[in-house]
Amino acid sequence: MSKLYIAYGSNLHIEQMALRCPTARVYGRGVLKDYRLVYRGSKTGYYASVVPEQGVNVPIVVWEIEEADELNLDRYEGYPVFYYKDIVAVKTGRGIVSGMIYIISPTATAGRPSRRYIDVVKTGYIENGLDIDILNKSLRYNTLECK
Repeated sequence: MSKLYIAYGSNLHIEQMALRCPTARVYGRGVLKDYRLVYRGSKTGYYASVVPEQGVNVPIVVWEIEEADELNLDRYEGYPVFYYKDIVAVKTGRGIVSGMIYIISPTATAGRPSRRYIDVVKTGYIENGLDIDILNKSLRYNTLECK
């Protein structure tokens, strides 16, 4: 049985998702309203996450995934230790839909993501026609958070 998965970070990258989740299909693109794109992590690195914030939006891709895809994503995302899962509603070209999203634990600290990681996320933005300015703003916000 398929379900909807909402991606906002490295899982925007189409080729990467095809390797990780071979039966995943793009359901649509859209916006996660009232959330900010941030970077959180641990000793192993810093990765994209989202935190609630009124008036800020995060571009997203909604994937339709199968159970095996979700298990692959769970392993990749470090669920349930590093990321946890939640259900959120997003606005897409097909209307408002609810889907599963991974969010880093609120206790994780802010830090600078690697250039390689950001390049993967940026490729995903470009491939999906998402607003690259929002990614750039998130990186400027990250610089302020890390000072």
